[in-house]
Amino acid sequence: MIKHIVLFKLKSFENEALKTEKLNEIKDGLLALTGKIDALKTIEVGLNCNENEAFDIALTTTFNTMEDLDIYAKHPDHLAVGKIIREVLEARSCVDYEY
Repeated sequence: MIKHIVLFKLKSFENEALKTEKLNEIKDGLLALTGKIDALKTIEVGLNCNENEAFDIALTTTFNTMEDLDIYAKHPDHLAVGKIIREVLEARSCVDYEY
């Protein structure tokens, strides 16, 4: 099994309400991938509640194989959510590991 963990830091927003709206749009978009991509076994999305930390979103997904992760990464629905994220992305960090 493969665990894929991604952290996203968004660019600055004009105000917190706009940032919160975008965070929820991204979270909803990612969670909506459930059932759309067969290779995706589990997905969890958390919005950071600790203002002392740098990243805004944590994404944790699981796959049977690295090949399944690649299928997910190239899936049109995943790419559509990725486009939304890239528009406001400042930084991204990722780790994939077997467990």
